[in-house]
Amino acid sequence: MSNLADHIEAYIKRLLAASPNATLILQRKELAELFRCVPSQINYVLSTRFTTERGYLVESRRGGGGYLKIRRLDLTRTKVMQLLSRLNELSHGVTKDEALDFITRLTDDRLITHRESRLMKAVLAEESLLASEVPAKILVRMLEVILEDA
Repeated sequence: MSNLADHIEAYIKRLLAASPNATLILQRKELAELFRCVPSQINYVLSTRFTTERGYLVESRRGGGGYLKIRRLDLTRTKVMQLLSRLNELSHGVTKDEALDFITRLTDDRLITHRESRLMKAVLAEESLLASEVPAKILVRMLEVILEDA
């Protein structure tokens, strides 16, 4: 059975999919009431499931008149190639979580297949890459190979 965070995430994604401009404005309090949870649970979902690496921009204003503005970012093959060139320039690399989130986003946007996603995540899960920073060149090279054949 799914947990509460999964239900909240799925609900927000359904609303975004139905939105003509891929943007939502929600009330944190109303979401918390709908799911019978505390507002901090909503904050948790937003901070872990709706990150920039996963393709979302979240603007939050707290207080009585506060709101949440969630926007899905459009990601095309051209934009991915631009991101890859920027990633390739990073000497320090990216965190494993950032790399895994980026791969998940590419899968969600159907720029890579589930099989390709699983393969890339398996490579990044190797014990030899246990450092907190994954060489960006590894991620970049894998995506270049996948995207050049597509």
